[in-house]
Amino acid sequence: MLNALRALNSDGRLLFATRFVRLFAYGALSVVLVLYLVGLGLTESSTGLLLTATLLGDTLVSLYLTTQADRIGRRRMLIAGAALMAAAGVAFAFTRQLSLLVVAGTIGVISPSGQEVGPFLPIEQAALSEVVANRARTDVFAWYTLAGSLATALGALAAGYLTSALQRTWDPVDSYRVVVLLYAAIGALLAMMFAFASSAIEARPAAPHAADQSLFTRFSGLHRSRRVVMKLAGLFAIDSFGGGFVVQSFAAYWFYLRFGVDPKTLGVLFFAANVFAGLSALAASRLAARIGLLNTMVVTHLPSNVLLMLIPLMPTLPLATTVLLLRFSISQMDVPTRQSYTMAVVEPDERSAASGFTGVARTTGAALSPLFAGLLFSRPSLINVPFFIAGTLKIVYDILVYREFRAVKPPEETRVVVSRRP
Repeated sequence: MLNALRALNSDGRLLFATRFVRLFAYGALSVVLVLYLVGLGLTESSTGLLLTATLLGDTLVSLYLTTQADRIGRRRMLIAGAALMAAAGVAFAFTRQLSLLVVAGTIGVISPSGQEVGPFLPIEQAALSEVVANRARTDVFAWYTLAGSLATALGALAAGYLTSALQRTWDPVDSYRVVVLLYAAIGALLAMMFAFASSAIEARPAAPHAADQSLFTRFSGLHRSRRVVMKLAGLFAIDSFGGGFVVQSFAAYWFYLRFGVDPKTLGVLFFAANVFAGLSALAASRLAARIGLLNTMVVTHLPSNVLLMLIPLMPTLPLATTVLLLRFSISQMDVPTRQSYTMAVVEPDERSAASGFTGVARTTGAALSPLFAGLLFSRPSLINVPFFIAGTLKIVYDILVYREFRAVKPPEETRVVVSRRP
């Protein structure tokens, strides 16, 4: 697997660096965001509404930027996304009005979950697929996932320690605002980093297709792979809708409500959780080489969702923490395999669009659930319910995705089967 990293060119290394920097910002913000918004005077219900509006806005931004990236330019769209990230951070830092926060969150790029939002991941996946060989793609995506998980973990840890130190002399809300401003600064840094990407990350010219004249194709950037992409997008939306009930911001808030965990401890907890998640991505690559991408997606995701539903049943903080860490130790094994599978079953000139559509579907699904999660968290007797809803919906996704795609093999797996025939 190390050979896949050694083979990365300068563009590949740059995309790893931007992923790390961006996820550091996402991880830092996720630990304090709900605490910050509640500290500004928002209710839990209003916070859920704001997060839903934020994620829906990210969906619209991503849909436009990713579907146009292969034609207008991937580098240009990445720079635009970074600028929107910086602008949203500044807006969140300097306003207390819900209406203005909704506008800023809708237009800009804010991550309440500690995970990817906006146009970055779909375009970077497509760009990486241009600069690595098919046989190395899953290994590269596994390292890419690990880089993001470690960055999220370090961001969460840094935010926890920073706010804890500042609160010795500062008001808690002001300490959280420092993290929000850091988020904005990292957005500006990302824009400068993306400017150094070369033309090698851009889409390769494709032969014209008769269907290219349709309105759908001109808008979406999809032609031959549209049916596969639409099916994947619908299923991914179910998975993310379930996951949106327990985004990292709300999970951190749950530990705060249930066990009184302070921000510093939350930072350590989610640092460890994301480290485990990142390491699991490397194991996923090895497992996928043995049993296939789709099988790896399903057999690792199912037990992860069972563990998710067990977390609120734990009576003590040590037990709840243990189950959370066990869950994270396998929860990300489907990520690099899912990403690699999507890139493998579409045409090269559809990769940004395919990743964009599936990413938008995931963001849309995740955008709707915080609204309901906020309502549930506003009632002390219902704060455990989001975990049960999330686990159930994600198990349904696992069953459906296996049923629909078990016969659709990536090219590299098809070649392995053919080579073994007598």
